[in-house]
Amino acid sequence: MSATISCKEFADYFAVPVQNKMNPAYVFEVEGKPHSVEEYYLDDLGHMHHSRLSPHILEEPVITKDIYEVAVSLIQMFDHLDVKESGSKSSSGAQFVAERSSVLVFLPGLGEINYMHELLTNMVHKRLQVYPLHSSVTLEEQNNVFLSPVPGYRKIILSNKIAESSITVPDVKYVIDFCLTRTLVCDEDTNYQSLRLSWASKTSCNQRKGRAGRVSKGHCYRLIHRDFWDSSIPDHVVPEMLRCPLGSTILKVKLLDMGEPRALLATALSPPGLGDIERTILLLKEVGALAVSGQREDENPHDGELTFLGRVLAQLPVNQQLGKLIVLGHVFGCLDECLIIAAALSLKNFFAMPFRQHLDGYRNKVNFSGNSKSDCIALVEAFRTWQACRQRGELRHPKVAELYGELKNRVSQFNMYVDSRRPVMDQEYVHKQRFILQVVLAGAFYPNYFTFGQPDEEMAVRELAGKDPKTTIVLKHIPPYGFLYHKQLQSLFRQCGQVKSVVFDGTNSPFQAPDELIFSLRLWSRAFVEFSRNPTERFKTLPAVYMAIKMSQLKVALELNVHSAEEIEGKVQGGAVSKLRNTRVNVDFQKQTVDPMQVSFNTFDRSQTITDLLLTIDVTEVVEVGHFWGYRVDERTSKILRKLTAEINRLKLVPLPTHPHPDLVCLAPFTDFDQESYFRAQILYVSGNSAEVFFVDYGNRSHVDLDLLMEIPCQLLELPFQALELKIRGMRPSAKSLVCGDHWSLEAGRRFASLVNGRALLVRVFSVVHGVLHVDVYRCAGAQDTVSVRDVLIQEGYAELAEEPYESRQSHEALKGLFSKSVEDIADMSMPSPVKDDKKYLIRILLESFSSNKLGAPNCKAILHGPFNPYELKCHSLTRISKFRCVWIEKESINSVIISDAPEDLYQRMLVAASLSVNATGSTMLLRETSLMPHIPGLPALLTVLFAPAMELRVDRDGKNYTGVLCGLGWNPTTGAPILPEHDIELAFDVQFNVEDIIEINILRAAINKLVCDGPNGSKFLGPERIAQLQDSARQKLLGLFCQSKPRQRIVPAWHEKPYEWNQVDPKLVMEQAERESGRGKNTFLYQLHKLIVLSA
Repeated sequence: MSATISCKEFADYFAVPVQNKMNPAYVFEVEGKPHSVEEYYLDDLGHMHHSRLSPHILEEPVITKDIYEVAVSLIQMFDHLDVKESGSKSSSGAQFVAERSSVLVFLPGLGEINYMHELLTNMVHKRLQVYPLHSSVTLEEQNNVFLSPVPGYRKIILSNKIAESSITVPDVKYVIDFCLTRTLVCDEDTNYQSLRLSWASKTSCNQRKGRAGRVSKGHCYRLIHRDFWDSSIPDHVVPEMLRCPLGSTILKVKLLDMGEPRALLATALSPPGLGDIERTILLLKEVGALAVSGQREDENPHDGELTFLGRVLAQLPVNQQLGKLIVLGHVFGCLDECLIIAAALSLKNFFAMPFRQHLDGYRNKVNFSGNSKSDCIALVEAFRTWQACRQRGELRHPKVAELYGELKNRVSQFNMYVDSRRPVMDQEYVHKQRFILQVVLAGAFYPNYFTFGQPDEEMAVRELAGKDPKTTIVLKHIPPYGFLYHKQLQSLFRQCGQVKSVVFDGTNSPFQAPDELIFSLRLWSRAFVEFSRNPTERFKTLPAVYMAIKMSQLKVALELNVHSAEEIEGKVQGGAVSKLRNTRVNVDFQKQTVDPMQVSFNTFDRSQTITDLLLTIDVTEVVEVGHFWGYRVDERTSKILRKLTAEINRLKLVPLPTHPHPDLVCLAPFTDFDQESYFRAQILYVSGNSAEVFFVDYGNRSHVDLDLLMEIPCQLLELPFQALELKIRGMRPSAKSLVCGDHWSLEAGRRFASLVNGRALLVRVFSVVHGVLHVDVYRCAGAQDTVSVRDVLIQEGYAELAEEPYESRQSHEALKGLFSKSVEDIADMSMPSPVKDDKKYLIRILLESFSSNKLGAPNCKAILHGPFNPYELKCHSLTRISKFRCVWIEKESINSVIISDAPEDLYQRMLVAASLSVNATGSTMLLRETSLMPHIPGLPALLTVLFAPAMELRVDRDGKNYTGVLCGLGWNPTTGAPILPEHDIELAFDVQFNVEDIIEINILRAAINKLVCDGPNGSKFLGPERIAQLQDSARQKLLGLFCQSKPRQRIVPAWHEKPYEWNQVDPKLVMEQAERESGRGKNTFLYQLHKLIVLSA
């Protein structure tokens, strides 16, 4: 920006010696002739703020509430100013101005823009058109700022520094400047970038002032005091070289081969500090752009040998980690995907996020990501969608396509080309490719690794009061008699998904301390909102639950219009309804019932009539491996089904009274043995003139014309659905199944179907959890023998043993107790209670009074707290310096909400972030463009060891087993100090690793080196067939490392007694690996081979 540079500094830098003195370069000024712009400060606006404003502090840049109010008052005052100015020119002296001049407000960031937008839009009868202007808003919203306002309305543009120079709006007459900006700086400890709030420079503020004098006289209002402007506001911006990463600069200096980078950079206009250069050199070694020479005394902290990767990075217009992503993508045969990701991440805000429509933006991004849980993979899918419909121009940033093409062209100079071939016969290729891409992302963004704490299952079950965490969210601060407002509550979550039921719990929270009883019960009443689950989809946390938790994260207001408890009790049944205050009430939208419930934390579902623990099942629908539907093959069940079918077919059927929609229970036809009969069914999907329905008494599904669907009488809903949903207990997908499919591989699905279809199965019930039977399944293998289906899947490598969830174990104990009782005792447990009938009567009376408007219009508002889900996960960093920092994931990320699907699975999970930033104090990290890695046992340790520059294994006291690893840049043999301690990662293994695993990792690192190396046999001189051969070899080695035929044994993590300390191993036990300098002088391999530690026999 020419208007903000220091001309004198540039002129002095380019001075030339003339007659024994330095003459600065000439400066030529070309004066423009803009309209005059008057400047005002807070001192000039005393009439607008009666209270004393707090003084500004140079070290604490902030916008107080008072200053916002001054800005709002200014905007209101502009009407008077317009009238005054136009009145002096008008002969009629009219006091109304048809054209109200536009206002440009400079704010430091999106948060402040949001706040100001809310203040202005809440002003009634002010005729304002308010537009946000920020790089993250859509192109359509950005274009709105150039439109002429509706006659009689004033246009207000709320902008960050984008309007300072990048965009000019010609009709702006007034500028309001808070004199603040957000500046990209590097954290001195970690080198992580952060956008920090700071005072704008005088040159920048003068640029802003110039926005007002384009077409007429302008006014600029700086919301600071004049003396603060004179004495504290800096004249110029701090040069980028002193506050931004130096990686690209140093790589270009290395290409010049003119000595140490620090010597050359010392001649710069604003030379960086020695510490910044040293830290950047270490970071370039960590990324692999400069060679790591191992633990050698001659290691130079201020310099390093340029690797092949470094030469590539120096030629690419992206940061080092994105450049490494491209190179690793070439190695593992996913170059095209990596080029797309690198281009998209280099140009911010690839996804359009309409202003204040973050929920819709989040939903669309999740849809693009599929089941990958990766922002980066969502970028790939979005870009390819745009490529497929290029003519419609649906891409948010066409520049991404240009940069993609530019990157593709540049890497071709290094013999890297996109290979469009894919194996014809490999049906699992797409899933393998996705997994390999996830691994490549982890390699490129090392060490931006994060893991999660484990939720307490027992506490979570109590918090949810036995409801299904995969379908349920919790709301707090529900008003008394909350069930009266169930329709309002349903409408609040309509944008999330179909609400199946709401349980209103008026009882006190189970976690309430005795001394808190003084609070009103309404503060502790809760509601459990359960969303509908498609019975033919696999067990996972519903998207609707994620969307609801996202609403809480976005602070979406949840309000109910309610009556006070005193008003309700005073008007209905003479106060008799007060006994409902603490009653748990279930509103079932599917059955359209409102009933009182028992308070219980037992997960055993008594509505599921289990009369025996040993059942014979006919399988009717396989959902996925280990999850299926069926019905009992016994005389009692057959009798019930025959009687039900006969009763349905005696009825005079009538069409549905409402339009068919998902989750609706109705009667649907099914033809069996050429005979058509009607059965109870639940609608799954509606498409055109037909619907897919699920037969709730048999467990199969079918497509039916909408005209053939019939209404179900209420009495037919009283009998429990007879189909059984079953899940094989104690089993999870093997690593191979996770890699080669969506949770389960196609091959595993076929094998499971062949084991259970077409035959009756013997089933032993272990537990009942949320209506699902957790079972052991056996198939006949002869006249007498039976074979466990789970054992077959484990033996053939499709599955592995797993822990049962806490709820299942709890239900198992309840079932054992239940079946130890006599038949009479069980019958007594299901007897109707007179108290329950009384409450049911009172609920009906209260609902009738409410619907008939006897209570009048609601006169109170209830602000609900939540939604919550106790299985929501929080992450923490694996690196040493950030281990105890608070971690937030940016709200646009798919992983901004993470809920544990398998809390019983204690294996460590891993999240990788493409970029990080820290706040001004360094206490909080913000993660951007994240990817949640597949839940494979041992995966975090394998990835960390695979991509770490150096590592040191930890062994137990007997020296017989590896217990963990320390990863990083290693240590200095002279001083004994770690080279880059901030980024060291200490891990304790949760699965058993052996010498063979480390050898496999070294073999894979050597395979990577072959495709990214210099010299006469280097990558630039390989033919396409040889490259393809090496890529296939690297891919197979990678898949083999994670997909072992026998799963790694689980062990209890044991942390090393001296964490983060290097050189803890006896040198006699350390075994060097072969691939060292290879007789070619200095070693410039991307990855050194790790040293092995010999274990005791």
